[in-house]
Amino acid sequence: MRYRELGRSGMSVSEIGYGAWGIGASGWVGATEDESVRALHRAVDLGVNFIDTARGYGESERIVGRVVRERAGDEVLVATKVPPKNRIWPAPDGVDPAEAFPGAHIRESVETSLRVSGLGHFDVVQFHVWSDEWVGRGDWLQTVEELKKEGKIRLFGVSVNDHQPDNALALVRSGAVDTVQVIYNIFDQAPADALLPACEEHGVGVIVRVALDEGGLTGRITAGATFPEGDFRARYFRDDRPAQVERKVAAIVADLGIAPDEIAEQALRFVLSSPAVSTVIPGMRTVRNVERNTALSDGRPLTADQLAVLAGHRWQRNFYG
Repeated sequence: MRYRELGRSGMSVSEIGYGAWGIGASGWVGATEDESVRALHRAVDLGVNFIDTARGYGESERIVGRVVRERAGDEVLVATKVPPKNRIWPAPDGVDPAEAFPGAHIRESVETSLRVSGLGHFDVVQFHVWSDEWVGRGDWLQTVEELKKEGKIRLFGVSVNDHQPDNALALVRSGAVDTVQVIYNIFDQAPADALLPACEEHGVGVIVRVALDEGGLTGRITAGATFPEGDFRARYFRDDRPAQVERKVAAIVADLGIAPDEIAEQALRFVLSSPAVSTVIPGMRTVRNVERNTALSDGRPLTADQLAVLAGHRWQRNFYG
């Protein structure tokens, strides 16, 4: 496993991190706690030292906390998220920060997460939505600073709204944030335009989510794909969207001259080819996925020619809507 600096924090994180939404039985159907625990332990065995969870991920914080406590001899960094008090995802324009992240709500959420996980602190606490309209307004920053002084959190970050990377530029430039979590993948390359350069300039760590487009960039989403009732992917990949994805992936495979089952590897290598990226956090619900994804931390980025090919495969759309 290779490691990268998490912005200016002084922390080193595994370039393959662990996205723990899917193990919480919230949104993703099919995970079992026994397999999730085995997968987390295997990830730590293979050098993963960064796990991303959230208050809103069902049982995820509890399961992650259990494994981290069981691996007390290993330094494993845990990031979690505070949901907005108004429960609106993503944050719309015109919302007062007092409606989404008042100080008392932030504190209550962090303390609940600590209790549920059994951990003494979190290495990163992130707001689960963000709006640059909130920079310099509200009492959220004061509360964050107090929680840092109390030793309950080490770093503060935000999870940038879906497909809105420029909606964190003011925050990054303000110096008030340590990390940003953002969607960045072969289809959504927009963060590379402004956000990633700004993070490099200001020493802000970058946590990449949805590198595999919720499964779209695995080659396994094809026309007619269906998902269990209650699985969020049934909505994300509704109607003719699987067929659209299949066509887009087939074009990438053809242009790169790779086998169809190599697309996930190329998708993760695409993300890691950016020096601004600190870690990528694919969801990993099984030991098999852990072993396959961690094997890509081998120092072999895509070539300039491959990146030039992929630059032509941007696909602007929002399947979350």
